[in-house]
Order: sequence, then structure tokens, then C-alpha cells
Amino acid sequence: MTSHKTGTREEWLAARLELLEAEKELTRHSDELARRRQELPWVQIDKDYRFDTDDGPASLADLFRGRSQLLIYHFMFGPDYTAGCPTCSSIADGFNGSVVHLAHHDVTLCAVSRAPLAKLQAYKQRMGWSFPWTSSFGSDFNYDFQATHTTEQQQSGTGEHNFRTFDMRARLEMPADSPWVTALASGTDWATYRRESSGMSVFALDDGAIYHTYSASERGLDGLWGMYQWLDRAPLGRNETGFFGCNETGFWYRRHDEYDSQ
Repeated sequence: MTSHKTGTREEWLAARLELLEAEKELTRHSDELARRRQELPWVQIDKDYRFDTDDGPASLADLFRGRSQLLIYHFMFGPDYTAGCPTCSSIADGFNGSVVHLAHHDVTLCAVSRAPLAKLQAYKQRMGWSFPWTSSFGSDFNYDFQATHTTEQQQSGTGEHNFRTFDMRARLEMPADSPWVTALASGTDWATYRRESSGMSVFALDDGAIYHTYSASERGLDGLWGMYQWLDRAPLGRNETGFFGCNETGFWYRRHDEYDSQ
């Protein structure tokens, strides 16, 4: 028996129309935020970052693949991981279908991780993905864009993430409601796992110069997670509790090849 409020069709319609006005306001606000993102000042990139790709060594300019805009997803897969982060994997499940549409809008979508290319290729094959995925192993790229932190930063407590300085030592405490979560699922310990961070960074190529135009992390990535957009419209919503979405049944999402057969 449901414990949720019930009502007549007329009551539902009245409530839905009230909600519709709020949804329209949110849409208008979202449009305004998109405009403000596009108005951020561009910062020229002078550093010569190097990457390993399926086609061989590459520069940041090469990652554009002949287009003028580059969207990079910072996928949490460190050199010591044995598998990609389950959260990033869930987000990346939506990339394949978007890549072709973005390419025809002068935009390249690429994932970047610090794990060596061979590890990324093997995991990519396991997941059945085809989107571009590049290794930044040995490069400063992840560090410069706050997607990786050093052991020294963890131990000293000083780190930069989400455009703010914070005490990284708090991130080393394993929450009581996440007995295994993503670290063990990635084949590493908690401290090593937390040295990597998810995020996105955006670049523009104009007249041969590369510019950093936007970055986001934490809840700023919610809109990239297609599953969340559907769950937010389901009757029970995300139905997640605790750290990294652990509830009474355990970790509520997994890699797509790890669910029990239905």
C-alpha cells in the first residue's frame, strides 16, 4: 500500500500546473547560466601538454581532431587503478551516442585519464565504448586542471579543487556508510583513489591558439549524467542515501556489465 499522497485528477492537474511554472523558471535560469558560461573570459594555454592516443603521441591541439571546440571529461582512472571509477563509467555510458552529434556541431568530446593507454584501451573494450579516450600519463595536464592531486597535497591538507583551496585530509577519511564503494571497485586503496577527481574542462582553438574556456566538477557534472535526468523524473527520484549513493541495499549503481541478470 502506497504511503505517498494521492488525489483526484483535478488535484493532480492543479499541482502539475503550479510545478510547470517552476520548471519554466528553472529552464529560463538554465538558459541564462549557459549564456554566462559562454561569456567567461578565455585563458590562453601556453604549456605543451602531451598525450598518448590510439593514433600515437598527440598534443592538446591534436585532440581537437580538426574542430574548433574540445570538451574533455576527466575520467577517474589513475595509473594504479585496475578498472575505471564506477561513477565515471556510468556517466561515460552516455558518451557514445553524443560524440557523433557533437562532431557535426564542430565539437570534439574526449575523455582523459592518467592510466597508461593500454589500460584505457582494455577497459574501453570491456565496456563497449567507442568515444575517444586519451592517456595523460606523465603529463601535468590533470594536475593543472585540478583533476589529480599529489600525495604531498593530500598529506599537507592543502589542495585546489572546484576553484577553491581546501583541506584534503578530510577526503582521506573513509565514510562509515561506504564500506567499499568506488575505491575497492577500482582495485585500489581509498587514498590512491581520492587522488583523482572527476570533472570536465573545455577548450577553444582559434587562429592556432588554444584557450581554456570552462571547467566544472562535483555537482556541476550532474547534467552530464543521463541516468540522473531520467531518475529525477521517476516517482522515487534518485532513491540514494549516504556517501556515493550507498543505501540499505548497498551501492545503488554499478558498471553496466556488473548488474545481476533480470
